[in-house]
Amino acid sequence: MKTTRPPKPGGGFDATTEARQHDVAYARTRPNYGRLLLGALILLVGVKLAWLLIANPNFEWAVAGKYLNEKTVISGLMMTLGLTVVAMIIGVFLGLMLAMAKISDNAMLRAVSVLYIGFFRGTPLLVQLLFWYNLSTLFPKIILGIPFGPDLLSWNTNDLITPLTAAIVGLALNEAAYMAEIIRAGLISVDSRQMETAQAFGMTRSRALWRIVIPQAMRSIVPPTGNQLISMVKATSMVSVIAMGDLLHAVQNIYNATFQVIPLLLVAVIWYLAITTVLNIGQSAIERYYARGELGSPAPRKKRWFGKAPAQSPDTSPALSLQEVQS
Repeated sequence: MKTTRPPKPGGGFDATTEARQHDVAYARTRPNYGRLLLGALILLVGVKLAWLLIANPNFEWAVAGKYLNEKTVISGLMMTLGLTVVAMIIGVFLGLMLAMAKISDNAMLRAVSVLYIGFFRGTPLLVQLLFWYNLSTLFPKIILGIPFGPDLLSWNTNDLITPLTAAIVGLALNEAAYMAEIIRAGLISVDSRQMETAQAFGMTRSRALWRIVIPQAMRSIVPPTGNQLISMVKATSMVSVIAMGDLLHAVQNIYNATFQVIPLLLVAVIWYLAITTVLNIGQSAIERYYARGELGSPAPRKKRWFGKAPAQSPDTSPALSLQEVQS
């Protein structure tokens, strides 16, 4: 049986140590008056802006609420979501191909990728959409065949390039240029020695890329891809200039007939905010999933504005003196 002799003066627990631990456990943080003042100012400005939006009769919130679930508006909303999904799928696929071409050992593939990315990132999306919509002016017919040889297939450009196909092609090709750079950045963020190790074990370059490099690169690829998805939702509003029936085009048709411009624009704003809010929540969840176990990302700590600090768990076990006797 072990017994511990009470500590002698000069070692272990004493009244001063116990009082100090009591003070630490019940300490209060000093109020940060600057932070409190800033928070009050932000709250005051927010309340004022909310009051201006609610109390101003020119916004005509009743009219906006009337058209929020109108059939034409919902149809335009579905078209916006459909364009976003299709254009992003095509853009991600083409972007992956362009990214792999840009980091390949083939000089020709690298040159093609650089030229493609430079062109589509260097010209405005609106201009690209207008060019695709008016493609029949440049090429009355689209022909497939052997270069400088016989033609195999041909189509009338006006029949092939409708507002829908022009919108999909314009959005997807433009998005591919940005996704190529995002994916390329994710691929080169993975240590190159992993590719060398995989090849040393007999894996081909393409197999190592799909099985080893790309899964690790997803942590760097997913967050900016989420941002691009949200940007794509808003970019679909540009297709209204080519008479595509998206959300913005739907509300434009209504206010052209009713002359209620502001409330109908509010309808579009509300739906765009709803979509991007849902996408933001999904993006945050995916980022947390891929950030699990990442070094240097401790769990967030709760901060207090003022008042009692969280109670510490002081070490109340008495310090053992060197004169401890075991029997």
